[in-house]
Amino acid sequence: MVNIREEIAKILVKHIDGMELADIVQLVEVPADTSHGDYAFPCFKLAKIMRKAPPMIAAELAEKISGEPLFEKVEQINAFLNMFISKEFFTKAVLEEVLGAGNGFGRSDEGAGKTVIVEFSSPNIAKPFHIGHIRTTVIGNSLYKLFDFLGYKVVRMNHLGDYGTQFGKIIAAYRRWGNREEVEANPISTLLAMYVRFHEEEKNDPALTEEAREAFAALERGEKAEKDLWQWIRDESLKEFRRVYDMMDIDFDDWSGESFYTDKMPAVIEELKAKGLLKESQGAQIVDLEPFGLTPAIITKSDGTSIYLTRDLASAIYRKNTYDFSKSIYVVASQQDLHFKQLFKVLELMGYEWAKDCVHVNFGMVSLPEGTLSTRKGRVVFLEDVLKTAVSKTRDIVTEKGVNADLIDETSKTVGIGAVMFNELSSGRIKDYVFDWNEILNFDGETGPYVQYTHARCASVLRNAAAKYGAAAMDAAAVEKADLSAVQSPAAYELTKLIYAFPAAVKDAADKYEPSVVTRHTIKVAQAFNKFYHDEHILVDDPAERSAKLMLTAAAMQTIKNGLGLLGIKAPERM
Repeated sequence: MVNIREEIAKILVKHIDGMELADIVQLVEVPADTSHGDYAFPCFKLAKIMRKAPPMIAAELAEKISGEPLFEKVEQINAFLNMFISKEFFTKAVLEEVLGAGNGFGRSDEGAGKTVIVEFSSPNIAKPFHIGHIRTTVIGNSLYKLFDFLGYKVVRMNHLGDYGTQFGKIIAAYRRWGNREEVEANPISTLLAMYVRFHEEEKNDPALTEEAREAFAALERGEKAEKDLWQWIRDESLKEFRRVYDMMDIDFDDWSGESFYTDKMPAVIEELKAKGLLKESQGAQIVDLEPFGLTPAIITKSDGTSIYLTRDLASAIYRKNTYDFSKSIYVVASQQDLHFKQLFKVLELMGYEWAKDCVHVNFGMVSLPEGTLSTRKGRVVFLEDVLKTAVSKTRDIVTEKGVNADLIDETSKTVGIGAVMFNELSSGRIKDYVFDWNEILNFDGETGPYVQYTHARCASVLRNAAAKYGAAAMDAAAVEKADLSAVQSPAAYELTKLIYAFPAAVKDAADKYEPSVVTRHTIKVAQAFNKFYHDEHILVDDPAERSAKLMLTAAAMQTIKNGLGLLGIKAPERM
């Protein structure tokens, strides 16, 4: 895509002595008030260089560059040089780029040769894959797509919670009350019921707590009975998890959980000792982080067992040695902010300069109207139930609207699940929210179904055009023959500007680890197309005018499709 700021800077640099091209590019801005131009250049910094008042400099520059083909109009207002870009030039450049790039519109190669690790989802084995996991899952999946789109090699990691003291409780509970057939028939619900029962009963029976501790200690030692039981529970849980991932069309390159790093922890502990970082505190081994404003980092507990931090240290070092990442992203709730501050600080103290390349992408919490989610209390909403309900609700709506019977199943799934995912990605990730069925499955307003319907509307316009006028060329070469003056109305030009801004929105979303930047921009493109659709008659008789309007429709459709794709959502062509 042509970089308008750079094009403006190339023109200005010829008339400004003492300032480099890159510096001029940085100064070019977009006015908040569109009546002041498409772009503006403030002349305050030129006062010292040119020894003139900024308004005088702006007036002189306006006179010198007003004849350039890039500009429709140039004017000076106070100390600003305001520039209106030639609509003919701009529209032609945008349509040629989008129609030429297709599914690659917005892509870049900035990440070529670099590897990014994205760790996300990471549910706990033998526990519910509930609505609280949806944020890490869809945010992480979108970050994977964003960095892949920008040319990075991305490794998707599902760091399963398949280790820790809670596993001792699950093993102990199963031995007391478990039934193999019941677990295999309904793994998560059965294991959850046993876990909740164990948690309740251990309040009044300390022997149960000790039993769980012993079971986990045996697992850490690699005792066959505990290890076999753990492996079976893990395998059964994964079957259920994979079913939910398949519904959302999400996959991973690495399913190694915490357990994978069991044999790698001793070396890390020895390294911490060798570097003089370990201290004993009440029988536990810690790294003192108080000088850095953090609480002590526990490495091993008083009974010698490991904790999350031990395993995360081992995993971080393993990942760097294995993948030599340029960035390692952890998509984990804000509740774990302290944990990751400790993790990154300990890595830094160990002498790993790449600790600065580790990033915690946090997000707000999900709660229920009756309170926070709690596995121990059995207060959860299964994610699979949410997705199935969304599909069912969508089926009712599309059936009522008379969608082709052959498309009902596909449309219900695409739109229903897309609605849930879009809802999660439409607001800033750090915001807490209360889970509400009515809100999450609301298909009105600025929602996934609205954007998907707009994409389908674009596709319908193009199909109708092909049926009525025959297949028309929709590629970059055909732009030359179109009457581009037909797509320079306020509605058409606003749509064109939003399409042009899409690659910048993609870059911004990746830089901020914030998929909602793409979500909000895609909504704006959909809204702008619908205004263009209502303000203009697209299928006009004049071939050159019709061609231009169809090309803009195709460009809007492509932009919406690419935007939805980066969110992990499909773009149906019929609804």
